[in-house]
Parts: sequence; structure tokens; C-alpha cells
Amino acid sequence: MDLPSLAVVLRAALSHLPEERKAAEKSLNQFQYTPQHLVRLLQIIVDGSCDMAVRQVASIHFKNFIAKNWSPNDPDESQKVLESDKSLARENILGFIVQVPPLLRAQLGESIKTIIHSDYPEQWPSLLHWVTHNLELQNQIFGALYVLRVLARKYEFKSEDERIPLYHIVGETFPRLLSIFSKLVQIVNPPIEVADLIKLICKIFWSSIYLEIPKQLFDPNVFNAWMVLFINLLERPVPLEGQPIDPEIRKSWGWWKVKKWTIHILNRLYTRFGDLKLQKPDSKAFAQMFQKNYAGKILACHMHLLNAIRTGDYLPDRVINLVLQYLTNSVTKNSMYQMMQPQIDIILFEINFPLMCFNDNDQKLWDEDPHEYVRKGYDIIEDLYSPRTAAMDFVSELVRKRGKGNLQKFIHFIVDIFRRYDEASPDLKPYRQKDGALLAIGTLCDKLKQTDPYKSELEQMLVQHVFPEFNSRVGHLRAKAAWVAGQYAHINFSDPDNFRRAMHCIVSGMRDPDLPVRVDSVFALRSFVEACKDLNEIRPILPQLLDDFFKLMNEIENEDLVFTLETIVDKFGEEMAPYALGLCQNLAAAFWRCMASSEADTEADDSGALAAVGCLRGISTILESISSLPHLFIQMEPTLLPIMRRMLTSDGQDVYEEVLEIVSYMSFFSPTISLDMWSLWPLMMEALNDWAIDFFENILVPLDNYISRGTDHFLACKDPDYQESLWNALSSIMGDENMEDSDIEPAPKLIEVFFQNCKGNVDRWVGRYLMITIERLRRAHKPYLKCLLVQVIANALYYNPSFTLEILQKLGVAADIFRHWFAMIQEVKKNGSRANFKRDHDKKVCCLGLTSLIGLPADKIPAEDLYQIFKATLELLVAYKDQVAESKKQNEADADDMDGFDADEEDDEEVDSDKEMGLDDEEDGDEVSSLHLQKLAAEARGFQPADDDDDSDDDFSDDDELQLPIDEVDPFVFFVETVQGLQASDPLRFQNLMQTLDFRYQALASGIALHAEERKVEIEKEKLEKANAQ
Repeated sequence: MDLPSLAVVLRAALSHLPEERKAAEKSLNQFQYTPQHLVRLLQIIVDGSCDMAVRQVASIHFKNFIAKNWSPNDPDESQKVLESDKSLARENILGFIVQVPPLLRAQLGESIKTIIHSDYPEQWPSLLHWVTHNLELQNQIFGALYVLRVLARKYEFKSEDERIPLYHIVGETFPRLLSIFSKLVQIVNPPIEVADLIKLICKIFWSSIYLEIPKQLFDPNVFNAWMVLFINLLERPVPLEGQPIDPEIRKSWGWWKVKKWTIHILNRLYTRFGDLKLQKPDSKAFAQMFQKNYAGKILACHMHLLNAIRTGDYLPDRVINLVLQYLTNSVTKNSMYQMMQPQIDIILFEINFPLMCFNDNDQKLWDEDPHEYVRKGYDIIEDLYSPRTAAMDFVSELVRKRGKGNLQKFIHFIVDIFRRYDEASPDLKPYRQKDGALLAIGTLCDKLKQTDPYKSELEQMLVQHVFPEFNSRVGHLRAKAAWVAGQYAHINFSDPDNFRRAMHCIVSGMRDPDLPVRVDSVFALRSFVEACKDLNEIRPILPQLLDDFFKLMNEIENEDLVFTLETIVDKFGEEMAPYALGLCQNLAAAFWRCMASSEADTEADDSGALAAVGCLRGISTILESISSLPHLFIQMEPTLLPIMRRMLTSDGQDVYEEVLEIVSYMSFFSPTISLDMWSLWPLMMEALNDWAIDFFENILVPLDNYISRGTDHFLACKDPDYQESLWNALSSIMGDENMEDSDIEPAPKLIEVFFQNCKGNVDRWVGRYLMITIERLRRAHKPYLKCLLVQVIANALYYNPSFTLEILQKLGVAADIFRHWFAMIQEVKKNGSRANFKRDHDKKVCCLGLTSLIGLPADKIPAEDLYQIFKATLELLVAYKDQVAESKKQNEADADDMDGFDADEEDDEEVDSDKEMGLDDEEDGDEVSSLHLQKLAAEARGFQPADDDDDSDDDFSDDDELQLPIDEVDPFVFFVETVQGLQASDPLRFQNLMQTLDFRYQALASGIALHAEERKVEIEKEKLEKANAQ
């Protein structure tokens, strides 16, 4: 397609007539892979005489095509872009960055980013030369900086080894970059275009130093030259001329962006590289140099900048947030705190506290868009940029680390606000200051609960200054009262009526006319439910409370709302049974609303998707609470089936773990697995074969339930053929050479479930599963997977020892398998602990498999092999016995420990020196696992997670393993009865075996025989106790 024709097609893509648009899109798709199509699009994009709308369509089409086709994600996918076209695009696109307007530059920039991430440096070695060359040309500096920014950003988060190309880029460009930076900073009355150039330089510097400082900057002279310029930008006031009036546009104005990026860089240098806690000697020297030469100067600039808050001048929220972060990080450092100390009252009372108070923007949002007010209030991303959150963090850190003097002073300030508020007439009350004071009291909750004399005065403070605001005529004070009450719900109330009063006010708040009050009340209710010692306080109002809760869920999408419901369900347990069906129906309806909202607005934040996850989590909590009432699961099924059916397909990838948990509950606790529930099996297998391999461990749980609890249907049904579909999936996964050992661990666990539950009914599959198991065992590297694969063989032997042994012999692997197995049993670590079969479950399975061989006749098992099998089994039985005893002992000790458990208090020691000071700015990556998921593992899943730490010396315990057929089999009794059977059927063979055993093994055999008799007595006792309990 020539250039004029392409322009016509692009214009048609803008048509208001659907037929014309569709035809144009079809034409573009048809010709997009033809030679020079990319180059022609570029020509239209840069053609100033062409209509802007057409150029914009061309730029979007170009960007989308590059993103999809330049470097296909699938390495096996053929290249659709000709190398000659790629070369032409690379040669031309860089120069066009300067020529096109910002609207088109954003699209071209995304394309350049895609190409650089794919091609540099291997396929585009000339790129760096282009950058360095154009940095020298006055009219090309913007384009060079723009491309250099994309280039540096490629390596921003890379590991040290992957950052090597960046150090070369820095070496080639930073000297010239510094020179350009210096000249730009020196310009008097600079135009806004200079701000755009400086901002690009700042971003380049940021990406280059984000994780590590390039060695070129360790030169004190070079680093100082950069720092002089950054501090110059920090000190100089932002030009007043040209500032937009609209605050939303103003905060994005070029010079404020420069200020923000300057502070961002200085904060990063301070918190990551200027911290004396760093262990590397060279980093420590740099930290000392930074603290000595720059940290104080930056702090002085920051404190001066914050004066704008006192004088009512403008500062963007993000700038305030970053500056306060710097101050917060300085609290723990003696030299820095000494600089702050003379002005600490000003910082606390004239800067921080006003930021904590309700303001005009809050009121505007409260009145005009309460949903957005709620979203911002509970959005963790908003917190990262919020001046109020930064002010709260500063106050918290100050009283925690420098509490002497500061805490008392700050509390006196808050009390004075309370006093002035109480004394003023309604029209003159400082409502917004009272709001800030309540926020401060809630923020300092942990500190006040631990500190005399405040901890004894908290109840009176709540009664006097918080509870009255439940009835305030001002909405934001009603909301703040609910929040503060929730923070203090767990204190010991000397007067139970005060707790009761607060809780009933919170419940009433759920029906407040203002949405934010209702939301804050629901969140506070969670704390009161947790702290409530007498559930009779809640029981009478439970139906109304649940009704109010779901009315609120109908109004807003918020994942955290479900936490309150989960707390109520956990607290009342089976008492929730009368409400369970209604709760699930409400949560299911809310789930569908959240999904519809999320799908309708893909560009919005993901609050709808997160709320959908919360709804499913809430359903799981309810199912757990009624786990002892199987008949209710039948009632739940029609409500939950549509969710399970839809979300077990690729549509549910974002909620797959949560929906599998629901399937696990439904398939485990229902009286039987219905045919409707069986219709989910093909969906799970299809997903597992297609895209859900990362969820294999989760899918294992319901599949186990289907096989173990619906065995008859699993075996009998041929349409669909569940056995065949299981084989197809497992053989594909086990045979995939590209799959890591850890990824296929659920496969042998599932084969174990299959053999144990279908004993005597699946002979035709034994040989096939043994073949894929042996094949994978030859390729396996991880010890844990090897153990699981050997256990498949052990399970097959327990299933049918004669049949399995015959298959192994036909395959010609019997001798090798047993040699390998015995070697694994004998293998120990340097410290003498067992290297393999660590879990007691592993040992038991091996014992049952090997014991099954002992009962075979002499023509199947020669005497020498019988001797080896007998010894190995004895070793495992003794190890199993010891491990079970140790686990029992440990469980009793843990129970005792929990009785006297005291949570460690947070370390609130104040800082007296610079030793080991400073805050680590790495984010805490720990994930909190949900309690109900752990319980599900204990109840509905028969497996523990793999041991990823192959060097761990601790044996696994299997306290959580339940509902396996071999649970009813005692390995000691099974062993003794098998040996007795051998003695009865072939006395001479038995006698020869006993005579070949040395004294140690004879003693072990006698000990096992005695223990088996003890176990028989214990088993009978357990059966009797169980019968009496029913």
C-alpha cells in the first residue's frame, strides 16, 4: 500500500460510520506485514502537512504493531517484521522524536522503549553512538536526552550482572550530560523548555543510581559537581511566572516536576546510599562522605521549603510527602536531629499538624464524590504520595525514637485543642483541628498504650473526647470518631458499659447518612468484634448488622470490607449457619457486580477486581465456618456453581486460587459430590493442560477430593472419562522436559491419590504410570521430587506387589530401582540426619510398599533381595516410630507454649547514638497467608508443601495430612502381620531370614514386634473412644 492510499485508510479508521471503520481496520490488518509498511507509517506520523488526527491514528497503530510484533513473547513464533524494515525503523525513529508534537511523541516513545528493550545492545549497537553524537548538537539535545532516558530506564531495576551495559552508558554519556546540566542550571530566567530538559536529566540520573551508584560517581569531584547542581535546584524558588492556576495542572508544571525529581534523587541517595548501616566498606565510606558533606545541607533546604505550608504558599502534595520522608529518616540520626531540634516545635505544630487536619480539598471531595473520598482514604498507593500520611509517619517516628520531651509536648498540644473545642460555641468550634487531633491520637495508639501515664487515661480520653463525636453534626468527625474507637477497641475497659456504648455507636454508624462514616464504622466494627468478650452483646443485633453490611457492599467495592465479615464469621463459627446461605448469596451477587464493574472499565484502578477477590475469600470463610454441617453445602451449590463454572476458565485467572479454594470446600464437605460439581473436573483439567500449571498445587486439592470422595463415579464414568483425562494431563506434565522439578511435584502426589483410592480397580494404568515415573526419575535433580517419584513405585507395590514387580522386571529396571531406593534410604547428611524421605508420610508409604514385597513367595523375591528389603523396612519403621513420637512430644510442647504465649512488644527504644541507626528502605516482602487457607490445608488437603530447602536438617512432620486411605493402616501392625504370614506359609524361608540378620537387626525386629502389639491395643482403644463419642 503506497503512502497516499495508507493515509486514506487511516482517515477511514476515524469514520463515524461503523462499516467504514471496520473496513479500514481490516485493510490495515491485511497490509501490516507487507514490506516498508512500518516506514510509511513513520512518514505519515512525521508529516507536518498531514491532518493531526490521521497522524495520531498512525502513531497508535505503529505503537500497537511494534508492541505485538517486534519481539514475540513466544520464542517459537516466527518473526513477522522483516529485518530490513526493522533496520529502517531503527534508523529513522530516533530523529523523529524532536520533530513531532508531544501528543505523538508519547506513542513514538513507547515504540522506542519496546525496540530498545528488545534490541539494545545486541541488535542496535549504534544506538549509544547516536546518543553521544546528538548530545553534542544543540538542536538535537532533547531527542538525545529522551532516548537516553529510555535507555537508562531499561536497567533501572536490573540485577548487578545485568546492569553492566548501563555502566558503559554512564561512562560514555555522563561527562557530557553533566556539562549540559550545568549550562542549563546557569541560565537566567529560563523558559519552560529548560525545565523539560532538566527533568529528563534528573530521570536519567535516577534510573542510573536507583539500585547501585555507578563507579564513575564515586569520584568525589564528579559526584560533588552533580550534587552542587541538585542542591542549587533544591534551593532556588520555583518561578512564579507561568504557573498554572488549576492545582491539578499546576502540580505537573515543568518546574515543579524538576523540584520533585530533585528531591526524589536526594532522598534516594540519602536513604539507600547515605545510611551508615550499610555493610560494604566502600559503601560505608560513601555514606560517611554523604552524611558529612550533603545530608545537612539538604535537610536545611527541606525545612526552608516546608515554610510554604506556614505562609500559605503552594507546594505540591508529592513534594511535601518526599520532604517529610527525608525528615522522618533523619529523626534517628543524632547529627541530623540536632539540626532539626531548634525548629522541632515549628515542624510539629505549624507544619505537620496542619497537614493532619481536615481541609478544603477533603470537604470538597466529601460533598461532591464521597465514593472517591472513601477510595482515596483506603488506597495504599494514595498513601505513598499523601502529605497527611507522611506527616503521620513523622509524628510516629518522632515520638517512638525521640519521645523524651516530644511525646509529652505533643500530647499537651492535642489536649489543648480538645479543651478549646469543648469550650467553644458550636458555631466557633475548631472542627477541622479536632479532626487532626483525633487522627494524631489514633496514629499514636500503640505508643500511648505502652506509655505511662497515658495508658491508664485512654478510656477516659475516649469517653470525654471521642464518644461525643459519634453524634457530631459534622460528618468527618463522626467518621474520625469511629476510626479512633476502632484503634482503641482492644484496651482493657474498666467500665464494660463504655465498651458496649462504643460498639453500639459503631453499629449505628453503619446506618449514617454519610457514606464515609458508614465505611469507617464497618472497619471499626471488626476491631470491636475481635475484642468482644461477651458475644451476647452482638447476637441480638447480628441480623440487622449483616443486613447493614450488605447494603454497604452494594454501594462500594472495597476488598477490606470483607475482612469485617470474616471476623464476624470466625467469631461466631457454626452460629452463622442460619445466615450462611443468605451471606453466600449476597457475596455472590456482590462478586458478579464487581466483575462487571472491572470488565466495563479496564482503564480504571483495580479496586473492582480486588473487591471480587474479597467476595470469594468471604465465601470461603463462610464455608469453613459451616464445615461440620454438610447439608448446608447442598443449599449453597446452586449459588456458587455459576461462579465456579465461569471462573475455572481463563476468565478467572485473577481469582483462580480463591475459586479453587471454594471448589475444595464444596467437594470436601458436601455429603456427596453432585453431577453438577463433577462438571467442573473437565474445566480444571483443561486449564491445567493449557495455562494453569502455576496453580497445579492448588488444583491438586479438589482433584484429590473428587478421586477420594467420589471414587465410584470416578471409576465408572466414561463420558467424560476421568481416568483418561487424568492420565493425559499427568503424562504430559511428567514428560515435559522443559518443566522444572518443583513445578511437577503435585503430579506424583496425585498418582498416589489415584493408586491408594482405586486399589484393585485400575490395573490397566499401573504400567503406564510406572513408565512415566521411572522416566522422570532418571531426569530428576531435586531430592524431594526423587522421593515423591520413588513413593509412586512404593504406592504401586502396596496397590499390588506381584503385579507391580512383574512390570518393573519386564521394563528391565527392577534391580536398578531397588538399588537406587535403598541408597536413598541409607543416605545421610554430614550431621547424621536423614537426607531423603523426611516426612513421616514418606516413611510410611515406603514401609507399606516394601512390606508388601515381604509377603511375596520365594519365586518372586530371592532370599538375598528379601534380606535387603527386610533390613531397609526395619530401618524406616524405626525412623518412623521415632519421628511420630518426636512430633507428638513437640505438639504437646507447642500447646504448652501457646498457653503462656505473650506477643513481643515492638522495640520502641529511643535512639541515643548514631550506632546502627537509619531506616532500611527496602520494602517488607513478607506475605500474610490467610488463616482459612491454612485450615483448609489441614482439613481438605492431604499434602504438605515441598521442602525447598534441601539443606534443612529438620525432618518433616505430617500432622496436617488427613483423609488418605492408608491412614487406617498401621505400618507396624501391617509389617508384623505380613512377617507372620511369611512364617506361616514358608517357615524355612522365615527361619533362614532370621538367621541371616545380625544382632542389631534382630533387636530392631523384636522392638517393632513389641511396638506393633502396643499399637493394636491403642487402635482398639481409639476405636472404642470414637464409638462412644458418636
